[in-house]
Amino acid sequence: MSTTFPRTRNSRRGYSIDQVEDFLEDARRAYSAELTGLAVVTSESIRRTAFEMQKGGYSPVHVDAALERLEDAFASRERERAIQLMGDEAWYTEAKAIAQEILNRLARPAGQRFDRANFLSNGYNRKDVDAFADRLVKYFQEGKPMSIEEVRTIAFRPGKGGYREAQVDLLIDSVVNVMLAVR
Repeated sequence: MSTTFPRTRNSRRGYSIDQVEDFLEDARRAYSAELTGLAVVTSESIRRTAFEMQKGGYSPVHVDAALERLEDAFASRERERAIQLMGDEAWYTEAKAIAQEILNRLARPAGQRFDRANFLSNGYNRKDVDAFADRLVKYFQEGKPMSIEEVRTIAFRPGKGGYREAQVDLLIDSVVNVMLAVR
């Protein structure tokens, strides 16, 4: 019986044990592999990983925390490799360009920063997203403190005719990428 992470009670749902273990094995192999070929596991693929739920599975809180640490380790390694290949200045210039794209999107008027879902469909609550967007602008332009944890775990209420979730999620992924790039 595996004990990599605490398990939920048998009456509660947690992450599929087999899927988590398989993913961790792939990540171990990828992290210890040489730099040849295309990487199967990257910091971005770790961020997008999802597991099925099962009764008595692994505790999502514990697995998610481990995945965040794993993403950080992969991002650090990716950054080091990229800096070796392209140089410090080119790496930071690329990160600045992505940050500027984010700021350009967030410079749009509140309520118009992203496409809206159909008025009958739920999207992310526009006021929630706009408030978070204002915090992001202050982070990028004024250096106001914001942790990568805050960005990773942000949750927005649903709202009819709200912002399209996919667009907002892509922006948040870009913010995480920039934050990891300049750590």
